[in-house]
Amino acid sequence: MTKKINILYTFLLFCIVPLFSQQTIITQKGVEFSVRIKIVDENNNVIKKGVTIFVNGMSYSLPDIQGKYIVTAKVGDDVRVTHPDFETVHHTLTSSEDIKIIVENYASDRYASKKIKRGDAYLQNLDSANYYKKNDIEKSVSFIEKALSNNQNKRRNAKTYKTLADIYFYWKQFDLAEYNYKLSNQINEEIDTKIAIAKTQFLLKKYKESKENYTSLKNSKLSNYQEIQVFEGLGDVNFAQKNLVTARTNYQDALQIAKDNLVTPKITDLNSKIADVYAAQGKISEAENLFKKSINLAEKESPVRALKEEEKVADFYNANQRFDDEIQLRKKSLQKAQLNSSHRKISKEEDSITSQKINYKIGNAYIQKEDYKQALPYLEKSKEDAKRNKDIVVAKDATRKISETFATLGDEVNALKNYKEYVALVDSLYIRKEQEIQQVKRFSKRIADNQNRITSLEKDKELAESKISLAYIDQKLSEESNRKQRILIYSLFGGLLLISLLAYFMFRTNKQQKLANNLLALKSMRSQMNPHFIFNALNSVNSFIAVNDERSANRYLSEFSVLMRSVLENSDEDFIPLTKEVELLELYVKLEHNRFKDKFDYQIMVDENISLDQFSIPPMLLQPYIENAIWHGLRYKKEKGNLEISITKKDSETVSIVIIDDGIGRKKSQELKTKNQLKQKSKGMSTIKNRIAILNSMYKERISVKVTNALENGEGTKVELLLKKN
Repeated sequence: MTKKINILYTFLLFCIVPLFSQQTIITQKGVEFSVRIKIVDENNNVIKKGVTIFVNGMSYSLPDIQGKYIVTAKVGDDVRVTHPDFETVHHTLTSSEDIKIIVENYASDRYASKKIKRGDAYLQNLDSANYYKKNDIEKSVSFIEKALSNNQNKRRNAKTYKTLADIYFYWKQFDLAEYNYKLSNQINEEIDTKIAIAKTQFLLKKYKESKENYTSLKNSKLSNYQEIQVFEGLGDVNFAQKNLVTARTNYQDALQIAKDNLVTPKITDLNSKIADVYAAQGKISEAENLFKKSINLAEKESPVRALKEEEKVADFYNANQRFDDEIQLRKKSLQKAQLNSSHRKISKEEDSITSQKINYKIGNAYIQKEDYKQALPYLEKSKEDAKRNKDIVVAKDATRKISETFATLGDEVNALKNYKEYVALVDSLYIRKEQEIQQVKRFSKRIADNQNRITSLEKDKELAESKISLAYIDQKLSEESNRKQRILIYSLFGGLLLISLLAYFMFRTNKQQKLANNLLALKSMRSQMNPHFIFNALNSVNSFIAVNDERSANRYLSEFSVLMRSVLENSDEDFIPLTKEVELLELYVKLEHNRFKDKFDYQIMVDENISLDQFSIPPMLLQPYIENAIWHGLRYKKEKGNLEISITKKDSETVSIVIIDDGIGRKKSQELKTKNQLKQKSKGMSTIKNRIAILNSMYKERISVKVTNALENGEGTKVELLLKKN
């Protein structure tokens, strides 16, 4: 009997101890735990459908059997509960104790109640839109269309447009996101929507509007997390506008709220942003102390967050020429990045912190401290990783640095080898950029089509409502004819105004997209170099070496490197001062003359009455015309030819740049060329024409070019370029 009692006691003990251990409430800062959240209405009915809970960027929308949502969080985290049929709820966690949220006025109107009782297709469409948001924008937007296709109440329509804006925001279509956030807020005002509008306007660089929206929210009833967002947003705007003292005050206000309420992720972010302000003010020691603190805090959050912060601090060390500290920190980050990539796939957020980029920056830091031998292994590793990961941009930059480093060390063979590889990578990058331009165009068209369908759907709903109103007006026309006429006029005026606004937003969207496409096209064109000229120039160096003319080879290579350096420095600019362009042309023609001294003489004449600094020109725009004159006109002439480049004043606003050669002429040059050469020329000339056309569309017809024969017998070529003042 005693033995049975002991067994029973032991069994009860093992059952009770785990029960009590499960009731343990965690309140330690930084410790993750699971917390159960139940959402109920005023009648204590559990709400299961349509609820989405956000914690630290993670979303939870599937409850367990009891209707509770199990989320992973820490003390101080902000929990945001959203649903189309009630206002967004914010709650700051203080422990792991289960949470019960009671929602007031849920499904208060008869229409919403009926929808919820019979299984809500609207909520299913909204869930599907959120599910596909990060993977398939077209499929996600198609579910938004379905959600809008049936008449919904005011709050649901607002939620739908906010979800659509969130989708556009994720895909960086900020103008469309702003439009739909505003539309959602017009239908039903919510603080989270207003914060989203202000944040989107900041990303669109509409600093004035963003600041006004953030400032207006300060007088609203805000949750702790929303208050942090508002002060942080004001800090971001003021920092962007160089109002550093005000920005620091905003960040410190937000930091104090985050500390008081243990909002751990924001404490890390705000320490880092205050450090940015100190760095911008030149307070280096204060900035460094806060950066170190933010790294320690980030390491407690996650490896990804720690990597991002270390990258930021390493850039700070580089900006202050503390290369040893930078190298030490980047080596630490490199180990983490390699460990993370070996265990899992790199996420979208980590794309900017890859091993090839870190290795490149370490190598660059060694070069800046003039330790070239130490730099080479890291640059080689960067190039190797970049090629493996198909990162052409980093591979190109690393290869160029390797070539320059070998050149500095006097290893001309490896320098030339890597330079040729660099040129090949530039060509590959140009092809990829052209493909990206086409992809951007297709992507933009799809987005515009999606938005137009939704806009049309909204207009159809408005027209249906207008028809109902008109029917009611006809019924009462006999009694109140004058009043009804005024209502009709106002309705038509309002409809026209709405259509005008929609047309304006569509026009502005298309204009902004066209500008973005033009900028991307220009960037791709500017990234091109002339491999033909480069390889011929290097062959000239080789010929000097072959005849033991080392002095000429060194001089030619030195002048050639100066020209290439200038071209690369100006490659990101749409326009450069005409003075610089003339200097580049003088150096280029001098190089070509060194190669073909027996073929032509040249003159460059600049009118002394012209102030060249008042005019600007796209970099290396004239070089292809001069190259054509030398290579396809003068080079084939039997006797010695002449090349004249003159810059004269056309009028007070225009200069004329004329390039004349007395070579064999365009017709004879065409007859001498091979089919392959004809293709290359066609592509080169079309690229120049496209470049001038895009620049003229962006800068109001500043450039015009006319190409004619120099002589009546068809010999020689004359190129006249008219350039208007800035």
